[in-house]
Amino acid sequence: MIKQVLELLFGVDPELRQIIGVTLRMSVMSTLISALIGIPWGVAMGANQFKGKAIISRITNTLMGLPPVVAGLIVFLILSRSGPLGKLSLLYSVSAMVIAQVVLISPIIAGMTANIVSLRAPSINETCAGIGIFGWKRLWLTIKECRIPFVTTVLAGFGRSIAEVGAVQMVGGNIQYKTRVMTTAIMMQTNMGHFEMAVALGVVLLIISFVINSLVHRIQEQTQRDRTA
Repeated sequence: MIKQVLELLFGVDPELRQIIGVTLRMSVMSTLISALIGIPWGVAMGANQFKGKAIISRITNTLMGLPPVVAGLIVFLILSRSGPLGKLSLLYSVSAMVIAQVVLISPIIAGMTANIVSLRAPSINETCAGIGIFGWKRLWLTIKECRIPFVTTVLAGFGRSIAEVGAVQMVGGNIQYKTRVMTTAIMMQTNMGHFEMAVALGVVLLIISFVINSLVHRIQEQTQRDRTA
């Protein structure tokens, strides 16, 4: 079996290449959109005190633990023919998978961002008040000061996206050469007894996860050095 796995990996099997391509395209798109939503959401929660913050924080924390199948069900119902966005015909497409991923990842990025900002906001607000910076300028300075930890949250979101299986299978349908991604392909190939393809995809997924974790670790080490310098 090892020989067949190596042949699939180094021979760049067309189906394997296509599955990896769809996975990366979906994960990158969903992570970027989630970052555009989650980072401002988290900064607003972490940097400010306002009425209703407690309930918004609870909702965010609840959504961070949203089961993937529930997210998939919600998106499925919205995009189905009888749903409010059924006319767009997005169900069983990469776009539907991206939407489901955004529902899952945005709260995670928002919650992590809020925790980062809440730790740094007091000193940043004090500095801004001393030099007369308020409003949007203070918000931009907060984002600028926390930009390196934000990269960690985005990478964590990407890792969550690329490992997802439940929601993407529900709204994507695991269609060959269209919406089949690494996680759904591994599950299907294993059930069919095609262990060589499943192992090859698992190796690729592990390599990607290792690279992401290495980048996160490196960023955290650099941040720690900057603080102690």
